[in-house]
Amino acid sequence: MNNKNIVLACIDGSALTNAVCDYASWIAQRVDIPLKLLHTIDHHHEKAVTTDLSGNIGMDSREHLLEDMADQEQEQSKIRLQQGKAVLTEAKERVIQAGITDPLTRLQHGSLLESLADIEQDIRVLVIGARGKQHEDQENEIGAKIDALIRSLHRPILVAYEAFKAPEHIMIAYDGSEAADKAVDMVATSPLYKGLVCHLVCVSKKDSAETLLEQAASKLLAAGDIKIITASLQGKAEEELCAYQSTHNIDMTIMGAFSHTRLHDILLGSFTHKMLLKTKKPLLLLR
Repeated sequence: MNNKNIVLACIDGSALTNAVCDYASWIAQRVDIPLKLLHTIDHHHEKAVTTDLSGNIGMDSREHLLEDMADQEQEQSKIRLQQGKAVLTEAKERVIQAGITDPLTRLQHGSLLESLADIEQDIRVLVIGARGKQHEDQENEIGAKIDALIRSLHRPILVAYEAFKAPEHIMIAYDGSEAADKAVDMVATSPLYKGLVCHLVCVSKKDSAETLLEQAASKLLAAGDIKIITASLQGKAEEELCAYQSTHNIDMTIMGAFSHTRLHDILLGSFTHKMLLKTKKPLLLLR
């Protein structure tokens, strides 16, 4: 398989699984590349043993207890395996109904990050839900692994928050950085964005914002078949961008991820993390 040749949908059977499948299907069809569904079974989280075996029980009793625990663990693994196969089967049926002819599936043992590291070179875009099963009822939170995944994977990542809506209006959060210029170049060259309305939005106190926007807009206009709207805003970036999303019916936001140093993130908080928490619309993050 050629490098960067698949859209990868990471699914876990949570409430956002359908949205992940639908966004991945939309991308795969517009870009005309294969779609792969990935479900991981992380056995590390199954082995939380709280029983204290150091008490005054006999050797035979301890051996029987260990055997029982091993049997329970094996049974849990079988259940996880069956559940994983069911999740993949249902997801495969959904993407086929969406128009994907030959979806690929992969049931992987181990952590999600480890699984992605093995196939990163094949990924063109990764799609994942903002919350997995453990956090699906916590609308103001994001999945515990999202930050780590975005930092470790050097591929575009689409984070889904709600039921799929085919994007018509997209927004590039533009600040003149290398990552922001990468987003502009990607929108200008990819078939994914053809025919869409692109809002190029800069939140800055600098007088140079208008100049930055003009330069970026010219690149997009030169590509053709994309309608461009520019906006220069002042204020807290995450608040202004999310307000703009709502006011202008933005369906998807494209932005660079974690462009500052880790020390900056620790001291001031990460803009990427703030956007992940505050937005309710899909975020396409670029490293």
